[in-house]
Amino acid sequence: MSTSTTSPPDATTNGDVLVEVRDLVKHFPISKGVIFQKQVGAVRAVDGISFEVKRGEALGIVGETGCGKSTTARLITRLLQPTSGSIKVNGHEIAPLSRRQMKPLRRDVQMIFQDPYSSLNPRKTVGAIIGEPFVIHGLNKGDGERKKAVQDLMEQVGLNPEHYNRYPHEFSGGQRQRIGVARALALQPKLMIADEPVSALDVSIQAQILNLLRDLQREFDLTLVLISHDLSVVRHMCDRVAVMYLGKIVELADSDALYAHPRHPYTGALLSAVPVPDPAIAERKRRAVPGGDVPSPTNPPPACRFHTRCPKMQQVCAEDEPLLEAKAPGDLAACHFPLTEEEAAERTGKRPAAA
Repeated sequence: MSTSTTSPPDATTNGDVLVEVRDLVKHFPISKGVIFQKQVGAVRAVDGISFEVKRGEALGIVGETGCGKSTTARLITRLLQPTSGSIKVNGHEIAPLSRRQMKPLRRDVQMIFQDPYSSLNPRKTVGAIIGEPFVIHGLNKGDGERKKAVQDLMEQVGLNPEHYNRYPHEFSGGQRQRIGVARALALQPKLMIADEPVSALDVSIQAQILNLLRDLQREFDLTLVLISHDLSVVRHMCDRVAVMYLGKIVELADSDALYAHPRHPYTGALLSAVPVPDPAIAERKRRAVPGGDVPSPTNPPPACRFHTRCPKMQQVCAEDEPLLEAKAPGDLAACHFPLTEEEAAERTGKRPAAA
């Protein structure tokens, strides 16, 4: 039986790659008993994924709730210890490092969290929150120098520097997320990971935060990993997209290629559910709803994990796990029977090239 844990082919060279993930696994044990606890199972949140992130690019990771995308983000930042696998950031292997060993490397990797309300300490002023990375890493030790650096960061993310001494509860949700962005920028990281940074915000504010992230990425030459369940957001922000399902990457493609012609049936189903403003395209789209319920991550289906819900399922799908391999230039998919051009057109609403 083949597996999908082998490294996906990629045209980049080592000098072009900032993040290299190989066969990454994270299982959360399930224990039973009060005094003498015994492990009776595990939640297979991330189950053998491999991908690379090029320097300066924006990679989107998408999928349904519970697919493992946020766990992947926390593994890359080493907020979680991987069960097994390799994580290299800027050439350094970080998977086996202790918290003390990780400290000097954390300057290169920063994270923006999903909830701007719970990710900020309500007892600290905005100046103290944004300036805390300087204190932890021994930078800008003088109070005056640190205050100037914090106010510069506040101005860069669209906050009034005069609000340096205010507390988080005095700001709106969008402003709080800007505080989180400023804190993440403080150490001038090479990699920024944004875990659904706008999902807790009003729709009217979401575009402002996304445009801010895109502008900052270009200004500071950041490498961005964006976690989201919103395919429209990912299309606006990202150069490449990784689609996850039940702890596996089922498709990894250039953004334009994926939205024009999804190869994996699960990707096609996700795209078919995205509303479009053009009535002509909306009329051509056929909603492809996967059958059944999402299986439990504690006991995922064998071989292809999507086969229990896939309209193209054949016997081989339940027996042989497909490799994540090239189906077209710039498009990797783990599927024995990828979508044809006509099937992809039905799900996206776009006319096939032959038409």
